[in-house]
Amino acid sequence: MSLTTLGLELPTDPRWVNIAEMNIGDILIDHAYCEQKAASSCISLIVAYSDKVELVEMLTPIVAEEWGHFQRVLKELRKRNIPLGRQRKDEYVNQLRAKLRRSIGDQKEQLMDNLLMNALIEARSCERFKLLSENITDEGLRKFYRELMVSEAGHYRCFIELAETYVPPARVRERWKEFLATEAEILANMTVRGDRMH
Repeated sequence: MSLTTLGLELPTDPRWVNIAEMNIGDILIDHAYCEQKAASSCISLIVAYSDKVELVEMLTPIVAEEWGHFQRVLKELRKRNIPLGRQRKDEYVNQLRAKLRRSIGDQKEQLMDNLLMNALIEARSCERFKLLSENITDEGLRKFYRELMVSEAGHYRCFIELAETYVPPARVRERWKEFLATEAEILANMTVRGDRMH
């Protein structure tokens, strides 16, 4: 799974994975909440767009998968006697939403933005999972993150396909480029932290 395959413009700073391995407990806690939020986000989309048959059919199994991932991360935490603790502020996602989400526009454009936001977060998560699967020393976690990387890549593609179901593909590609450029700018200006998944 390469950066090109995921469409991302800027790779994660190589220092991140080394810092993350030294803070693997914090990474697992943050990861657990990322999975919980991913499931919740899909549920919100299903509720908001319940009239869109393809969306409901495609996102329902993703809800189950994301919740399954949440349970798997909890298991990894229990193995290490690490309590889940409180959810942390997600600066990355908050910046994405602030710069990319629009409060006005027609419903299809809003739906497209919501789907592309989810696609982008899944793509970045997939890239980070790949780094962990290839670079950390814990063999069990390497396998764990490789499995999740494959799943997240499928989710990323699903969100893009859904956007193209409801909005002309040319418009989706145009907006996706804007998302990628903004995400690269945000990432370039963020402090490298090894206690967050993003």
